[in-house]
Amino acid sequence: QVQLGESGGGLVQAGDSLRLSCAASGRTGSNSNMGWFRQAPGKEREFVAVITWTGGRTVYVDSVKGRFTISRDNAKNTVYLQMNSLKPEDTAVYYCAATGITLATNRHAYGYWGQGTQVTVSS
Repeated sequence: QVQLGESGGGLVQAGDSLRLSCAASGRTGSNSNMGWFRQAPGKEREFVAVITWTGGRTVYVDSVKGRFTISRDNAKNTVYLQMNSLKPEDTAVYYCAATGITLATNRHAYGYWGQGTQVTVSS
């Protein structure tokens, strides 16, 4: 089992920055690719970013490229999502998730999920 817990969400203004954290515990083992997803009210959960175990490879959804950065500190079992130049359309509950599939962008590939953290961006 893998347990994931997100933190760092909040209410910010457009143009501000936030850094989300996701602490992992348990048998992360083969589920070493870590992703961030988000879900806005009335919308499906969408892929945001994913990072490999070494952190050497990442993938982002087009809408966040150049603004968001995913990183990880394996010594702390923590994955981060640095979000800059936030826009109102970034408002959503953000989830971290774990998968054994390299650079997976489909939410159905992820077997472990955190409880989510709310990010609200006001205009």
